[in-house]
Amino acid sequence: MKSHPEQNPIRRVLVVAYVFPPSGGAGVQRVTKFVKYLPEFGWDCSVLTVANPSVPVFDETLSDDVPESTVVRLAKTLEPGYALKNSVSAGNGDAKPAMWQGKLKQSLKSVVRTAGNAILQPDAQVLWYPGAVKEGLRLLSELKHDAIFVTAPPFSSFVTGAALSRRSGLPLIVDYRDEWGISNQFQENRQKSPLSHRLQGRMQRNVLRQAAAAIATTRRSAASIQEAVERAGGTANVSCIYNGYDSADLTSHSTAQESDVNQSNGPDRKVRLAYVGTLWNLTSIEPIVAAIEKLAATMPEKAGRIELVVAGRRTGAQEHVIDRLGQTPCRVIREGYVEHQRAIEIMRAADVQCLLLSDVAEAGRVVPAKTFEYLAMGRRILFVGPEGEVREILTDFPQAESFLPSDVAGIAEYLSRRLDSSQVECEDGLFATPERFERRTLTKRLANMLTQVCSNSVENITAKVAVPSCEVAEATA
Repeated sequence: MKSHPEQNPIRRVLVVAYVFPPSGGAGVQRVTKFVKYLPEFGWDCSVLTVANPSVPVFDETLSDDVPESTVVRLAKTLEPGYALKNSVSAGNGDAKPAMWQGKLKQSLKSVVRTAGNAILQPDAQVLWYPGAVKEGLRLLSELKHDAIFVTAPPFSSFVTGAALSRRSGLPLIVDYRDEWGISNQFQENRQKSPLSHRLQGRMQRNVLRQAAAAIATTRRSAASIQEAVERAGGTANVSCIYNGYDSADLTSHSTAQESDVNQSNGPDRKVRLAYVGTLWNLTSIEPIVAAIEKLAATMPEKAGRIELVVAGRRTGAQEHVIDRLGQTPCRVIREGYVEHQRAIEIMRAADVQCLLLSDVAEAGRVVPAKTFEYLAMGRRILFVGPEGEVREILTDFPQAESFLPSDVAGIAEYLSRRLDSSQVECEDGLFATPERFERRTLTKRLANMLTQVCSNSVENITAKVAVPSCEVAEATA
């Protein structure tokens, strides 16, 4: 990546993203693919990101998608390292503390966590705000930009983007990878007080009043955010741009490792289930484990032909749930967070891809990012989750079957049917590749939105884009 472009683009957007390569995860892929494909539609990108990210995982391979011409500026955060933050997290360790973790130590962790949650609003990444605003203003003063695009969580990034928009006069587009309220509701280490709710509600209203447009990752979330815009007195138009899949990723990784592919046929063949992603309270694997236990209790020979592959970060509680399969004949293969290439290999080698959502409030508005790569693989999909948008999407794909998390008997019967099938179904093309979910197609929608937002104010933006030096000095002070 170069520090400056070789020539001035026609249009340029400042992308504010705390999560950006080399940080890893599904959220990083969304913004990285936008940056990858926006230049094809007339928008070059500058990226403002964190120099020392306090994040749980890294994936250097995602940097390959960032165009050489992308201007990337780094601003330091004052946060502690992720290991220290995680050590006081409510969901970081075992479901039951070890003997040496006495009451005093747990109490101290609780005090630190509560104090941090109360002081650092809306999240710990607000400690990036001073450096990010300073570096962002400097970049805006050096290069002509036409718009600011900011993605969250962390939601302090929205506060940063709104500040840069106010000071520069550039239109602001906010991208909700998750809804603000839902994200905080299910984070294990977020225990918000009524005061925190009020403070964050005010922060979100201020951001939405500043925003010219907002983006959600599901249609139901878009409707919810549109209501929030109206309550805030804002004028932002809210659209849905789903997460998606990049066909270039699937082409370059078209052949899984030979040892990973399930090629056996006949009555004794194994069936491989795969789950790729984070396991936590919003995506619990409990229903699938319970279904395998039920199958093992009545037909242990069938349960012995199941392989369950789980790859991704897991809370201690979810790890304990998987441990229960040690009492069954089912074979379990566990991997931690894996690079994107390895994730694709695991998905491609599966007979059945597992998609999970817990049956909790608001989960019907959530569509896990891996949904679209699962679809692009053309494999069978086992969705365990509540009524909602995932089920609506999957109705177009006959090889996907859905069950409520409480329907353990139905899930067990599904697994039995898959084991009774006489042929390996780990082949491409069970259904057509859903082109409407391709990353390039989705990025074109974003480019059109950027153009529309800017079309009525190009002259005004050009006049304001050069940030006065006094504002840079103010941000530095």
